[in-house]
Amino acid sequence: MDWEAVPAAAAAGREIHELLVELYPICRSISGDGVRATFDMLARLVSLEITEVPSGSAAFDWTVPREWNIRDAWIAGPDGERVVDFRDSNLHVVGYSTPVRRRLSLEELRNHLHTHPERPDWIPFRTSYYNENWGFCLSQRQLDALPEGDYEVCIDSTLSDGSITYAEAVIPGRHEDEVLISTYSCHPSLANDNCSGIALVAVLGRYLSRMRLRYTYRLLFSPGSIGPLSWLAANEGTLHRIKHGLVASCVGDPGGPTSKRSRRGTAEIDRAAAVVLRDRGGDHAIRDFVPLGGDERQFCSPGIDLPVGALSRTPADEFAEYHSSADDTGFVKAEFLGDSFDLYLSVIDVLERNARYENLNPKGEPQLGKRGLYRGIAGGSNREVALLWALNLSDGDHDLLAIADRSGQSFSSIRAAADALEAVGLLRLL
Repeated sequence: MDWEAVPAAAAAGREIHELLVELYPICRSISGDGVRATFDMLARLVSLEITEVPSGSAAFDWTVPREWNIRDAWIAGPDGERVVDFRDSNLHVVGYSTPVRRRLSLEELRNHLHTHPERPDWIPFRTSYYNENWGFCLSQRQLDALPEGDYEVCIDSTLSDGSITYAEAVIPGRHEDEVLISTYSCHPSLANDNCSGIALVAVLGRYLSRMRLRYTYRLLFSPGSIGPLSWLAANEGTLHRIKHGLVASCVGDPGGPTSKRSRRGTAEIDRAAAVVLRDRGGDHAIRDFVPLGGDERQFCSPGIDLPVGALSRTPADEFAEYHSSADDTGFVKAEFLGDSFDLYLSVIDVLERNARYENLNPKGEPQLGKRGLYRGIAGGSNREVALLWALNLSDGDHDLLAIADRSGQSFSSIRAAADALEAVGLLRLL
């Protein structure tokens, strides 16, 4: 990797945050023009291939739903004034609400209203993707202030045959083997979940496209669940190229980084994320795979079983602001977005530089001093410890990640040791 092409974390964080602020107002869902507008915006940063999957298409056990678009929605009170207005927040409408225009009593209307009682000032985010229904979301304080009487409701939406849309950016490397980085593009005005993931992956792609890379990188932007399912169904014949993968989401909040292992548990991507987090230090978490959470569920389903983990800060549904209007552009910070950008690049750097070596002088410890690799005065140093570990475990079975993990030395120091040993003819790259 050419690190000269990469900005400092602080500068990258500001760039990602600026893009996030642009993305935030768009009303996205699992289908529709909001998703397409989002991809138009991302295409300024990275070249995208757009795929439309028609309604009714099979995606394994799933069927692509009808396409949803919305123009306006509101609730007018007994005095005719709008008490809930889609133009104030696109969270006010339950995602995929069918069109409606009618008058209802407050008692009847309550059956279609959703609040966040524990947080009375927040608007919740609710959807009804695969069950035709309609509804509004509002704060508990708004609901409590509604007077008795008749209300007029309007949802100016369409639900008709169309398609879902996903986008891919393919950044070629020296080899066809691929690293997949996937993020979901189906949430409306929710900043951390998941404007942050969309913006980070797009900016990451911009800089990867300027680098000399070993792997080919495939960036996938798609609606949650149905997007990866459709992509997997369409690409079964080439899935063997995916050697490593991550699902990116919730990367802008103040929490420490969280790595979720793939279903395999010991895949190279799992080990790379763990070693990077260990080497970085600070508060972080490494979790085993569970069939819950984000789109890693699809990539790690038993009939697919790709080596795809997830890398976030606070995982979705574990921060108080999750799926509410409090997940806004003030909640995410450029500082944390920049740190997440640096984390992703660090994991990519390990994947790019990991390798296996064979010790060409394995009988006894070779004399390093006569090769200029040992200090003149004995006593040991971290560099020499890394050299000895690299020599001892370079048996063809251990890659550099395994050596770094077992030795407790940083990956960078083990890689530097391997380079030095190869240069004097003690190691051979396999």
